[in-house]
Formats: sequence, structure tokens, C-alpha cells
Amino acid sequence: MPATQIGTSERLLEELRGWVEHETPTTDPAAINGLMGKAEAELRAMGAVVERIPGTRGFGDHLVARTPGQGGVGQGRPVLVAGHLDTVWDHGALSYRVEGDKAFGPGIYDMKAGSFFAFHSVRELLRQKVATRAPITLLLTSDEEVGSPTSRALIEREAAGACAVLIPEPAGGVEKCCVTARKGTGRMVVKVKGRSAHSGGNWQEGASAVVTLARIITAIHGMVDLDGGTTTNCAPIWGGTRPNVIPNEAGCEVDIRVATAAKGEELVAAIQALAGPQPDGTEVFVTGGMNRPPMVETPAVLALYEQARAIAGRIGYDLPKQHRGGGSDGNFTAAMGIPTLDGLGGAGAGAHAEFEHILWRELAPRCATLCELLETLGD
Repeated sequence: MPATQIGTSERLLEELRGWVEHETPTTDPAAINGLMGKAEAELRAMGAVVERIPGTRGFGDHLVARTPGQGGVGQGRPVLVAGHLDTVWDHGALSYRVEGDKAFGPGIYDMKAGSFFAFHSVRELLRQKVATRAPITLLLTSDEEVGSPTSRALIEREAAGACAVLIPEPAGGVEKCCVTARKGTGRMVVKVKGRSAHSGGNWQEGASAVVTLARIITAIHGMVDLDGGTTTNCAPIWGGTRPNVIPNEAGCEVDIRVATAAKGEELVAAIQALAGPQPDGTEVFVTGGMNRPPMVETPAVLALYEQARAIAGRIGYDLPKQHRGGGSDGNFTAAMGIPTLDGLGGAGAGAHAEFEHILWRELAPRCATLCELLETLGD
């Protein structure tokens, strides 16, 4: 168990409820900043050295909180723990409720519980004046759910000087695993320009952007290689105006997932090669590329995992590991060569789904694991 007193799962759930009911869609920077401000005030009151980075490009603020050294203890490279406050849910889409062992609510699993773990652990370390082997840096961001466009540089800045990175994204699967590897992720946009015409009287004068898009989507779908860890998905899709008008515009977004950086470059190049004028008179335009590099399982990552698993075992539960297809901010830090352990957040299911929930009775033991890692990691 950590030296820090974490509290019971009931107590953690009571405070976490406030975080969940303070809804924070990525698209509402004011809402995110409100919750960010609450976290900032409490951390400052406990003595954290806090840096608030104003949001840009329509996104919310980011927060960096550092623990001060205590009598020579806690010197050296810090441990970075990083989470996001934004969620995929619009205001009012879901409501908080508890049914038995499950607590439901917008973003409670992805990743309000894990970000709260990080905040609560750092706050209580400071409140209780628990000495840590290394300084702790807590990073809370506001745009992870859309690829971290304004926080990536900050994440990489803080990771560059760290000895380890902990990402309390949700624990995965029925086994409640932490994550030692993730696929790289990319996002591309395909747009097709065609030529309008009456679909009855002048069909031959038109050039259907929708028909071309259908060919492109089929080609991109053909790039899937499940055994090699490569997937593509074309959605959403748009095009056309009326049934009796040959569509002059169409398009789609493309999600790509790859196991290696080399495969990511290859897949992006293959999709870009589909661009250009087409024989039927349409033209295809492709933008975008890789967003997050793969998080590769390395010996240093496995060593970090074994430390976490040993802590969980002493607390009283098993902590298996898994490789996951979804990306996180841990992809950025792992690609820098910084030992990164992910999936240290709440157990549950339903990320981005209407039944999103955590198993609330497991809040205390899982938060305790993260907290003990913060206490004991260091050079």
C-alpha cells in the first residue's frame, strides 16, 4: 500500500461524481476550463507549483502542476502522470447514476476516473507531506479526444525530462489490464469533386463524385490486414444533394491504425496515391496523415509494468497487461523513448458508448497502485 492515505472507494466516488457531473465536451472550452480551475485551486492550496497554459484554436486550457522538493528528497528527473479532462459527450447526452457495482456517466471511464486518480494522488501526497523518490509532474489536458492538437508539444516537453510516464487511461477488458503497447493512429480526409447534371435528361454530362468515392472507399477497405495489425475505417461519409442530381461533391474521413511506424508511412502513402484526376472526369483530393506513433512494448516498459503489477499484487489484485488498438497520449511519450505505462485508470467498460461505466468498488485499490508508483519511481 502507498504511504499516502487514499481513502475508501465510497469517498473517491463521491468526489469523482462532481467531476463527472461537471460535463466537459472537447468542444466546450469554457466548461473544461471550469473543471481545470477547480483542480488548479486545490493543487495550489496544497503547495503545488502550477502553470496554466491558455487554450488555443478553440480548445480549453492545459494545466501543469509540480511537487516541490522536500529536504533533498524528491530531486532528479520527475515522474510525469498525464490525463485529459475532455470527453466525447455533448452536454446532457448521458447522466450520472449508480447501479450496484457500476457507476455510469459521461466520460467516467474515459477518462474522468483516471484523471481524478492522478489529481487526487498528487493532492494527497502534498496534503499529507509524503516524501517521494522523485518529483512529480501532473499534466491535465483538454483536447485528447480529437488527437491532442494543442497539447502534444506540451506533453512532449514535459516527458522529455521525465524518468517515466504514467497514463491513467481506463483499464481494459474483462481482465482489467493495463497497457504496454498501442497501435499508431492516423486520420485522413478524402474529398471528391465531380460534375453536376440532371440525372435523367443529361446523365452523360455528369461525373458522379459519389461513385468515385465508393471506389476509393473500397480500395481503402482493401488495405485492411488484421493479421498484420492494420485497420482502416471510412466514416462519416457525405455526398450529393438530391436523387435527380448527379453529385458534384462527396467525401469521407478515414481512420487508420497500424502496429509499426513503417506501416503507417506505407499506408498513408497508399491512400495519398489515390488522389488526382480520375478517368470519369472526377478528381480526388486527400489530406491528413499519421497522428499518433505506435507505442511499442520495450524492456523498459516491461520493467515499469512489473513494478506496477507487484504493487497491485500487494494491494490484493492481479494486473495483467495488454496491447490495445486505440491511441492515447502515451503514444507520444513512448515514441520519445521514455518508459511509459498506460491503462492505469478505472476498471469498467463502454468508452464512447451509452453504457460507459466504471466498477466503482475498485476505485481505491487502483488509485492506490497509481499513487504508490508516484511515490516509488525514480532514477
